[in-house]
Amino acid sequence: MTKTIIRKVVRAGTDCRVDLQQILGAPWQNEAGCQERSKGLARSFDLVVAAMALLATLPVMVLAAIAILVESKGKGPVFYFQTRVGCDGHTFSVIKFRSMRTDAEKNGAQWASDNDPRVTVVGAFLRKTRIDELPQFINVLRGEMSVVGPRPERPEFVSELSESIPHYDVRHMVKPGITGWAQVHYPYGASAQDSRNKLEYDLFYLQHSNLLLDLLVTLKTVRVCLLGVGAR
Repeated sequence: MTKTIIRKVVRAGTDCRVDLQQILGAPWQNEAGCQERSKGLARSFDLVVAAMALLATLPVMVLAAIAILVESKGKGPVFYFQTRVGCDGHTFSVIKFRSMRTDAEKNGAQWASDNDPRVTVVGAFLRKTRIDELPQFINVLRGEMSVVGPRPERPEFVSELSESIPHYDVRHMVKPGITGWAQVHYPYGASAQDSRNKLEYDLFYLQHSNLLLDLLVTLKTVRVCLLGVGAR
């Protein structure tokens, strides 16, 4: 079964997604829930990759922290903690390098976007190279996230999107990921339509989730980060 899935992925490429129009009104069934992926090979994969990633990127993270401090003249925090919705709808604090001004949300929660004026110069580089995401491996070690899974969103946005997009809450049947099938195949987007399109890729991942697919997504992510090609 796994080999069949991988062959399908290689053959179909970015067309590997679930068409929402074809499943409207149908119940969603998923065998690999939060509890199942918290044990066995899936959890071992997360622990090994997260530990190796943190050790390998420690020098990069130290330099990133210094750059943030220098740019802010020591007045702003290095890390950014934000509430996100995780597995089974439970919330947790995601950890990222701060890439925006400290007053970025003085007017309330806002979608981040390309060329966002709130992003600092150093922050733009961190976001482009995905270095801002590296601290999330700590979330993986804590068991709040997986290496691969749907992108976690803020409660405010989840509430809005759950009402407008069918099957949106299905994303919370597994742990959110630092990277994922949607993240490596769909460009960065900050609209409800983008969220709907990305959900189709997330649903494909949930249907076919397995260790080999996680490895494939991880390798695709490394390629995006090192070569600067592909979706964010």
